[in-house]
Amino acid sequence: MTQGAARREDEPGSCADAPSGDGSRGTRPLWRQRDFGIFWAAQTLSVLGDSFALIALPLLVLEATGSVARMGLLTAVGGAAAVVAAVFAGAVVDRVDRRRLLIACDLVRMVLYGLIPLVWLFGPQLWLLYVVLPLCEAVGMLFAVGYVTVVRALVGTGQLTEANGRLNATAAAAGVLGPLCAGLVAAWSGPAAAVGVDAASFGLSATCLLFVRFRKRAPDDRQDRRTGLWQDLRTGIAFLHGHPVLRSLTVLLFGFSFLTLGLNDLVIYHLKHDLGHDDRTVGTVMAVGALGAITGALLVARVRRRLGFGPTWTGSVAVCGLAFAGLGWARDVPVVAALSAAFLACAGMAGTCSMSLRQEVTPEHLLGRVTSAFWTLQYAAAPIGAAVLTWAAEEQGTTPVALVAGAACVALAATGLLTPIRGSGGPSAVDPAVVLQAPPPQHPRRQIRQQPQQG
Repeated sequence: MTQGAARREDEPGSCADAPSGDGSRGTRPLWRQRDFGIFWAAQTLSVLGDSFALIALPLLVLEATGSVARMGLLTAVGGAAAVVAAVFAGAVVDRVDRRRLLIACDLVRMVLYGLIPLVWLFGPQLWLLYVVLPLCEAVGMLFAVGYVTVVRALVGTGQLTEANGRLNATAAAAGVLGPLCAGLVAAWSGPAAAVGVDAASFGLSATCLLFVRFRKRAPDDRQDRRTGLWQDLRTGIAFLHGHPVLRSLTVLLFGFSFLTLGLNDLVIYHLKHDLGHDDRTVGTVMAVGALGAITGALLVARVRRRLGFGPTWTGSVAVCGLAFAGLGWARDVPVVAALSAAFLACAGMAGTCSMSLRQEVTPEHLLGRVTSAFWTLQYAAAPIGAAVLTWAAEEQGTTPVALVAGAACVALAATGLLTPIRGSGGPSAVDPAVVLQAPPPQHPRRQIRQQPQQG
């Protein structure tokens, strides 16, 4: 390792573009910030690896067994591991050196995924997949929470929305490119080789992170290392409950996730069953939808600066609902594609705003626990919602189900206007002395009242 790569979080002054004490890098544009650029590349590579695994591992199961049920079982096992890891990920992230954690997560996934093509040289071993995927999904959740916590240390609060928008845009692009490339590699040299490419991508991501320097964490950021994991989780929940805007967002996004997690399945079912189109059409519509997600991620910072957080979030959720309601009625493929793109663009804008707000108002030493608690609560019922949505579509048809779900999303946006979300604005309106107060870790149930951001 070179001397520059070896610098740690406790050496923030080692470069000209290192952030100041509050995490701000002044007015320097993101494209000129070296550390953010390297981190951006590392995160893109990590998402690309995840999307390779998304298609390569099911293909391995299908190649070995020919069973769709076995494919679904593998996906379910991996998803369950991610949910369990989400409960504790925040506590772990807040207890350790975050830079080292991100590097370790990438290296662990590189080794685990790298085992698969090596073992497959001697013949298929399905048991290995049921060991590797849950472990990688759990480690991936640790990485995801850790990644959220370090963005503020790279760019400061003033550029959080723009930075998150760029990260989400390239993540959406990688999410399209990864499965496409994985399919090509699998067709050329087999699914096991595609998993090998996946492993290599995590190695490249870890190498990039070696050269990233983060702001030094405040001395009191780690004062609560000795608290229990369950108490740490309660601390994150208590912070969400004590912040009026975050509390409202958590409740509304719980409902939004319940209603929309099954959207992709509904679109595929509508295209193939209702409209009679083939897999190529499905792929084209999904690609157009991904372009919408990229567009929304790139526009969100500008829209939020102009309108403020509240109008941007509620407006995005409302448009999602209208697009969802229209999907069931659409009979032309271009219309379905346009509505899918509109939904994903606005869903991405709402998600980026939500994540940026949490990063802006949460004390750094609590950010992992708050993120973990937020994601756990938001997605707690989403799998049930997806099952209910797809079952109802099969029984009643996509048109009435999409209409009801879309109308419910619009109702959630309208409800947001009755909460502190309505008056919340940009980070410039937040008093840092208020924002960085937090419930003492030894009293996780103690609530703290913070004023919502004013537009």
